[in-house]
Amino acid sequence: MNEKLKIIPLGGLGEVGRNMTVIQYGDAMIVIDCGLMFPESDMPGVDLVLPNFTYLAENVEHLLGYFITHGHEDHHGALGHVLPQAPAPIYATRLTRGLIEVRLKEHKLLDSAVIHTVEHDDVIEIGPFRIEPIRVAHSIPDAVGYAVHTPLGTVVHSAEYKFDLTPVMGNTTDIHKLARLGEAGVLALLSDSTNAERAGWTPSESIVRETLERVFERAEGRIIIATFASNISRVQEVINVAEEFERRVGLVGRSMENNGEMAHKLGYLESEPGTLASIGELDGLPDDEVVICCTGTQGEPTSALVRMADGRHPRIKLRPGDTVVLSASPIPGNEELVHRTLDNLFRQGAHVLYQALAPVHVSGHASREELKLMLKLTSPRYFIPSGGEYRMLALHKELAEELGMPSENIFVIESGQVLEFDANGVRHGDSVPGGYIFVDGSGIGDIGEAVLRERRSLSFAGFVIVNLVVDAQSGEVKDLELMTRGWVYRPESEAVLSELEDFVRRMVRGAEPGGNLSELLRKRVGDLVYERTRRRPMVMVSVLEA
Repeated sequence: MNEKLKIIPLGGLGEVGRNMTVIQYGDAMIVIDCGLMFPESDMPGVDLVLPNFTYLAENVEHLLGYFITHGHEDHHGALGHVLPQAPAPIYATRLTRGLIEVRLKEHKLLDSAVIHTVEHDDVIEIGPFRIEPIRVAHSIPDAVGYAVHTPLGTVVHSAEYKFDLTPVMGNTTDIHKLARLGEAGVLALLSDSTNAERAGWTPSESIVRETLERVFERAEGRIIIATFASNISRVQEVINVAEEFERRVGLVGRSMENNGEMAHKLGYLESEPGTLASIGELDGLPDDEVVICCTGTQGEPTSALVRMADGRHPRIKLRPGDTVVLSASPIPGNEELVHRTLDNLFRQGAHVLYQALAPVHVSGHASREELKLMLKLTSPRYFIPSGGEYRMLALHKELAEELGMPSENIFVIESGQVLEFDANGVRHGDSVPGGYIFVDGSGIGDIGEAVLRERRSLSFAGFVIVNLVVDAQSGEVKDLELMTRGWVYRPESEAVLSELEDFVRRMVRGAEPGGNLSELLRKRVGDLVYERTRRRPMVMVSVLEA
């Protein structure tokens, strides 16, 4: 047994989102999750952020399959971008498969995709791996972790989980299977670290039901509830409470409508006849009989809730008397967008509830006592904190040490770093590309950090363009144009611009023949601009000889 076992996170470690982990034995590899991340505030113009799947694309002949843990987009949303370059069969539970199919249909990849439905008691044998799904409670039904049995030992990937004994849709974490795996021996555990900062136990999803009932009791007008389109459990709770208070429910937003239709067809979303209504049907009802369930909890500019808050939604206009509930917590990096949306909702005169004011959302992630329980149940030889920003991984490491696990058996690694296991133990291997791949419009990976730096510079300080036409024989300036955007307001800066024009003409006259005039002007103009204004706009110079 000379082959090595490698654990290679390509996203999700050192950040929230972009979840993707490769487990490789010899050349054969499987991937657990293939998620995306929303852009952060310092990523202007970026639509989505993907894991760096270069390693998969370069080794696609050894890729055996994608095993998806659940239906949230930070765990499957990158498939539509990754599959064209790194195709392989997809394995997922029934609801997760349905949500994946909705997205692949949008990418026009559904007909070519190979998707297998996974049941909780399945054992999947593929290449050198034997893979067992592990049922876990999360904020979406049909979530699973995976036990990956390899010739060197068993790797348990917990997925995102909590130990909820009263879940809304009956999905409790399979404590017995985790204990059996622990008794048989677990080589390595990858366990979710998102709530490693939170003491105690995460509250049950059933808590939200109680809050929603109080909201419905008090609301006199329309009720608008925003949640993730993939949070089928929360949508079901909204429907249940709406039926209790004799209100009809409209699902608003393309992804909310598509996911709702798919979940209803599969039996994961249930309602009495007549409960669900179109926007047109809601228009004809009294306000106190209307519930709108929509997207927009993260302040996404094109989402239904944000367009309502901005007054841009073509069909739904907010008015005083509406009650708006944001039934989610901001993903790190989205706080600014969420707060702006809240401000605009208040400006519209709505009564607004969100997590800081009432328990309208509970986390789907295990808190510190549950993280301890996972470690105790599985008793791994090695531990890799997974799924969270770096401080969360480090705190999870400290928690394992408190339970008596040797520090040298715990590895806090980030995306792109590799752990190699063999018969002698474990060590750090050579890194693989683990940075960001940006989606910008129809382009994937065609902008990098250099482009983002330029965009940040443009957004912070604007630009100055110098267009020059120089006589090829005499070297004299025949034409000179200065253009600025986002730097200074031209009517108030004629003196600075006039000085710049004189400066450029002098520079051209004094330039040495054969020198790089464009680069010299770019640097010297930038220096003068900073001297006069203490600003550093981007300077672009074009020199044409005629």
